[in-house]
Amino acid sequence: MSGMLEQKLNAWFTHFHEHPEVSFKEWDTTKKLASIMEEYNIPYRLFGDVPGLIAEIGQGEEVIALRADMDALWQEVDGVFRANHSCGHDANMTMVLGALELLHRETLNRKVRFIFQPAEEQGNGALAAIDRGAADDVIYLFGVHLRPQEELPLGKVAPAIHHGAGLFLKGKITGEDAHGARPHQGRNAVDALFGIHQFIKSLYFSPYEPYSAKLTKLQAGGDSVNIIPGSASFAIDIRAQSNEVLEQLKDRIAEGLEETGKLYRVHVSFAFDDYIPAAEVSGEAAALVREAIIGTMGEKSLADEVVTPGGDDFHFYTIRHPGIKAAMVGVGADLGPGLHHPDMTFSPSALTDGAKVLAETVKLAANK
Repeated sequence: MSGMLEQKLNAWFTHFHEHPEVSFKEWDTTKKLASIMEEYNIPYRLFGDVPGLIAEIGQGEEVIALRADMDALWQEVDGVFRANHSCGHDANMTMVLGALELLHRETLNRKVRFIFQPAEEQGNGALAAIDRGAADDVIYLFGVHLRPQEELPLGKVAPAIHHGAGLFLKGKITGEDAHGARPHQGRNAVDALFGIHQFIKSLYFSPYEPYSAKLTKLQAGGDSVNIIPGSASFAIDIRAQSNEVLEQLKDRIAEGLEETGKLYRVHVSFAFDDYIPAAEVSGEAAALVREAIIGTMGEKSLADEVVTPGGDDFHFYTIRHPGIKAAMVGVGADLGPGLHHPDMTFSPSALTDGAKVLAETVKLAANK
């Protein structure tokens, strides 16, 4: 079985890797997944107006769910911009399909749902899936993601990933242009930009709570160097390990932008965009994963829970449905140079590790 499983995993991964699609464009990926369900004679339902589907096996009112994200990044690879699965979502789909391969002939005491979700990279694909019933009646939810070398070595699996929260802000400064020789006649947007930069670097919270805020976009002025620009645009990337600290950062930044506008006599308009919540890990769900890791790979393969500053929209499922007990499995894969690097690679054996742990986790939860 192990050799046959590896062959299927490699075939599925190769297909997804060679046919990447960006967020909310994963239509061919959805067709491929539907064809796999038809091959296994497993009932499924398409989301319809957005890519993605859910498939189910087993019986019962309560649902154990596995979730995989489908989208690729749009990035420059060898000098050419294209869709690219440097995020590892091709591996996530493959591991969840591997769990399906191991489970579809099993007798399960609860219904098991396989969620294939679009647009994780945009941060709102989970919400689209939730709005289309993906989380209905779910009591346990498990996700999976390969981890970079600095977090987990190959052969180690973590029972949970504690992602941080993220929030993104887009803003515009409106002042008044002036001649370079007459700065007193204008309202300089560049001065306001530097004021904003200085302000966000002066934000302090408890050092025991990781957080950051940084300007990630600055645009002002044109080709003429003797015009003081009166307008500019900017963006801020805001991160925190907890949802509570992120909310505090959000409030302080909003207050500070308004005050900075007054200080420099410009109008600062802004909007918060693409919120990603921090992980709300269920101890009970993580305990089931821990038992599954030991049962399938041995205690030597059990790693500590991973704490990472990165984010994942997986955690919207528990925000929208607080009764769901959830954990995302972290799989060591000898992954380098890093997630989202255009040349990211990993060891294929990690796919088998992830599939086996997910399948065992589902069995434990379904028969609990």
